[in-house]
Amino acid sequence: MKLSELKPAGGSNAKRVRVGRGHGSGMVKTSGKGGKGQTARSGGGKGPNFEGGQTPWQRRLPQRRGVSQKARAIFRTEYAVVNLRDLAGWDTGVPVSGEALRAAGIVKGGRSPIKVLGTGDAPADLRFRGLAFSAAARSKLLAAGAAFEEA
Repeated sequence: MKLSELKPAGGSNAKRVRVGRGHGSGMVKTSGKGGKGQTARSGGGKGPNFEGGQTPWQRRLPQRRGVSQKARAIFRTEYAVVNLRDLAGWDTGVPVSGEALRAAGIVKGGRSPIKVLGTGDAPADLRFRGLAFSAAARSKLLAAGAAFEEA
């Protein structure tokens, strides 16, 4: 088989019927639209939302304004919260990470990211890995000599 021998499938290249273009075309007078009436006119027919004269759904529904808090909540990050006072007895040799906090039972639950808040005194010389911090917690920990690593 050669490229020059390829032909389209039979009937796939049918020419478009041009209606209303003279007697020889066979599509004259009403051009396939039947008699008179709404559907014979240009643009005739019912819209996609027409419900037979019943008030359409877009007019039955109340007009709502703005975006609800519930709809906005899908873009909000929900953090599991740890306060500095919860880290009071933490071993300085073990880095504070999400896995370590969950293993120690300080954070309950599964997969939400963890944020450290600044309530309480900052323990000295801790290393943190892969956590989020409030501004107050970060400043207290920096003053106490903490080290931060990205996950």
